[in-house]
Amino acid sequence: ILSADSYFMKLKLLYLHNKNPLISSHFIDLFVCIFFSSRVLECQGLPIVNGQCDPYATVTLAGPSRSEAKKTKVKKKTNNPHFDEVFYFEVGWDYLFLIFIYYESFKIICFYYRVDLWNASNLKFGDEFLGELRLPLKFLRQSSSYEAWYFLQPRDNGNKSLKPDDLGSLRLNVVYTEDHVFSSDYYSPLRDLLLKSADVEPVSASAAHILGEVCREKQEAAIPLVRLFLHYGRIVPFISAIANAEVKRTQDPNTIFRGNSLTSKCIDETMKLAGMHYLQVTLKPIIDEICQVHKPCEIDPVKLKDGENLENNRENLRQYVDRIFTVITKSGVSCPTVMCDIFFSLRESAAKRFQGDLDVRYTAVSSFIFLRFFAPAILSPNLFQLTPHHPVSNVSEKYICKFKDLCMLNDCLCEELGRCGRNSAIVEKMFLDLISSSGRRDHKSIEQPILLKEGFMIKRAQGRKRFGMKNFKKRWFRLTNHEFTYQKSKGDHPLCSIPIENILAVERLEEESFKMKNMFQVIQPERRVLYIQANNCVEAKDWIDILTKVSQCNKKRLTVYHPSAYLNGHWLCCKATADNTPGCTPCTGGLPANIQLDIDGDRETERIYSLFNLYMPKLEKMQEACGSKSVYDGPEEEEYSTFIIDDPKETYKTLKLIIEGVGTLEQEHAQYKRDKFKKTKYGSQ
Repeated sequence: ILSADSYFMKLKLLYLHNKNPLISSHFIDLFVCIFFSSRVLECQGLPIVNGQCDPYATVTLAGPSRSEAKKTKVKKKTNNPHFDEVFYFEVGWDYLFLIFIYYESFKIICFYYRVDLWNASNLKFGDEFLGELRLPLKFLRQSSSYEAWYFLQPRDNGNKSLKPDDLGSLRLNVVYTEDHVFSSDYYSPLRDLLLKSADVEPVSASAAHILGEVCREKQEAAIPLVRLFLHYGRIVPFISAIANAEVKRTQDPNTIFRGNSLTSKCIDETMKLAGMHYLQVTLKPIIDEICQVHKPCEIDPVKLKDGENLENNRENLRQYVDRIFTVITKSGVSCPTVMCDIFFSLRESAAKRFQGDLDVRYTAVSSFIFLRFFAPAILSPNLFQLTPHHPVSNVSEKYICKFKDLCMLNDCLCEELGRCGRNSAIVEKMFLDLISSSGRRDHKSIEQPILLKEGFMIKRAQGRKRFGMKNFKKRWFRLTNHEFTYQKSKGDHPLCSIPIENILAVERLEEESFKMKNMFQVIQPERRVLYIQANNCVEAKDWIDILTKVSQCNKKRLTVYHPSAYLNGHWLCCKATADNTPGCTPCTGGLPANIQLDIDGDRETERIYSLFNLYMPKLEKMQEACGSKSVYDGPEEEEYSTFIIDDPKETYKTLKLIIEGVGTLEQEHAQYKRDKFKKTKYGSQ
């Protein structure tokens, strides 16, 4: 760990190297991950508001162009809460350079922690503000860890009549962590061991599963594991493997995926990373309206204000819930492919394990998409970037809390909407069918076709080799989860039907092909291509996105295509004369809703190494448990009962490889620190 002075000097050279290739490549091997961790320990003497105190804290790392907030759990019925929760704030390269600039100008004081204390309340007035603490980061220049008690202060726009002494105090622990990431070859043994976890039998003997067993919190292991497996395209088989193992251990279908297991935490983290755009396009418009329009929705007679009418409020609430229900159940086609693939795996595992329960394939998926994805986003939209901050409006917060209860799509929802329970259940199941099957090979396993999109567009007659305006006809196009059809007008018999599994690619068509804008092509087997012109660029993009979405997992999808048409005996793009010539351009095949993250696999492996190193005593204890189970198959000793060990021999082999890999990396880190200590002198690079 370098001193502040030498660290910032090294950072400056790295930044210049990125901008100027003439700078020596000597510094390219140094890559530093900066984390600030803040442990909120406890509070004392918080004020009691309205006879109760259910406190929680929000922690924010703020600075130039930066504000990131985390939230603790609520501690019930105490004004001396013990939180003891740790939050990590990662500082990216852009912020690191800002820190460097401000450090050089002696202005690092502008980076600070802010901790706000709140009293969670069910009253219509919302949560009460208890006090705040602002802590500049300049004190970390003298030490890497800092712990102290602080008096809570009033907010700038808070109650000025309160004195600081009336607000209680907060003990905060802030830690500065700097990890050195080596070049990729250093991590190959540990990384390869982790990536093959999905193929290990049983999966409980895999390195990734063992990490979840030894970590204090499953979330601690899930974050770097999900990012690593996403980066290398192995997230679906990994989650499928651990989910299948968990389902086999589940005895009651009503408790499936209800615990905070490694499976649940990994799926939560995947949805958080992959589903942000999905939430934006689905919920943001209605959330914005809820927060801006002040329609009374209180349906508790005891809490009605003067002049409010219970029936009017109930109708307002019905309208909002109806729209929430509609936008969610119509959003299946926007669900990211990686989420669809995971849901398909959950559905298949649950249906196979509990064959007598026909609804388990739906509840296995709904427990994630509704309870762990949509409901938290509605309850806390600021945490999902749906609003810029936590709603403080009494009306807004009341609405959002109410929607959280109603958007589970259960009997309460049906009652509020005044619908027939059977019809609502059918709509819900159609949605769950779509998000867990739309990208799969079993399109026709869905009980009935689901209309995804329809409308008039212009098509060119298939098979025509020469260009001519008479070849273009206006047709009514209709897309379901089963097929893509067109007919002369709406309601007519289809002139052509293309099964979804026959769509090999959907790509834009260059304007030069027919001198027409907003065109795209649907490629079918035997190189048959359907050329279509949409009415505008937005509609063209929508059709390309939705057609790509429903066909994205087709087995024979193309990897290359021709961006121009085949006319007058040759392809206009590459001039090839044979009409069956393979494409000359890579297929795009991506959607905005699909995940495209800038993940560094080496950094995530370094983080996993750090966790294994931190929990080395537990790894060694798990080794002892494997030995004990191998030689004695009697009642399990209490000290070993916390570990899941299905195959002691395989688990022992994996543990041995983990400990060896961690030990090798530990030696490399120790040598790196010794070398740095020798080379670090005042005035040197």
